[in-house]
Amino acid sequence: MLGIKILGTGRYDPGKKVVNEDFTSFIDTSDEWIRTRTGMQERFVSDGEPTWYMGTQAAKKAIEAAGISPEEIGVIIDTSVSPDYYTPSMSCMIQRELHAVNAMTIDVNCACAGCVYGIDMAKRYLQTDDGIKYALVVANENLTKITDYSDRSTCVLFGDGAAALVIAKSENSLYSSHLGADGTGAKYLFARSIPPANAFMTGEGRVDDGFPEPNGHYLCQDGKAVYKFATRALPKALKTAAEKIDFCLDDLDVIIPHQANVRIIETAAKNLGISMDKFVVNLDRHANTSSASIPIAIDEAVRSGRIKRGDKVGLVGFGAGLTFGAVIFEY
Repeated sequence: MLGIKILGTGRYDPGKKVVNEDFTSFIDTSDEWIRTRTGMQERFVSDGEPTWYMGTQAAKKAIEAAGISPEEIGVIIDTSVSPDYYTPSMSCMIQRELHAVNAMTIDVNCACAGCVYGIDMAKRYLQTDDGIKYALVVANENLTKITDYSDRSTCVLFGDGAAALVIAKSENSLYSSHLGADGTGAKYLFARSIPPANAFMTGEGRVDDGFPEPNGHYLCQDGKAVYKFATRALPKALKTAAEKIDFCLDDLDVIIPHQANVRIIETAAKNLGISMDKFVVNLDRHANTSSASIPIAIDEAVRSGRIKRGDKVGLVGFGAGLTFGAVIFEY
């Protein structure tokens, strides 16, 4: 079986840290309220660093850890729901900064499952294009710029950051994936962009998308609906990926889920019948960084020794769209 090998990891944490108590100066909340409902205690937030910059810094560390040169990268896949521009893409900006002159560039928006999608896309390019030796997957998020700080139920949830992975193909290696989506749940977690506008518009062509009333460009979330989806999607994605290769999930050494809420992770672990000891949880220090949460946790786990060569690893993401996805591989 053709799989992947992660050659190097890297991350970037913005320089500004916000703790739960900091929110009490402008909204009705408390450290206890946030911790008991989410498991979050602190998060990093941009102090002006753009999304592409954070991704570039993470990528440089991953490339250094991999021991390769940027010119050897054949494809850059960037995942983000919070890019700096409509165009150019974040992957083009990162290619520019890295001088990765031989890489094609792709941006994907699969929300919190983005890195899982990106890894699986990288594997497929490596498998089918002999001209691509290394793939770079970058997940960079500036969620705080689309966070409504007047909404006490959501503003405490999000942080900023980036992480990157250098990936090569690996012969005769463990690998499986399962990706999916449920667009009927799109209205449960969304942020609008600029509405249609031109010099000739009369408004007669307006179409109702079925979403709640506009909230500017800020994130809107139906917490109960998202929780219900996530607690089903997480175990389903992992189970389906395992079934494809007749793999027993008990044999996983480490599981890294999207870091949305500790209760979601605990419920999913219970539904899977797997001890929380196998789950990497860092949302107490980073909060929810969307597509960056899984690779940030990967980088921390690798650099701390939590993940070692030969370990069997499961990654599982779920989020807006609604999207979900899991990959199983050997590190």
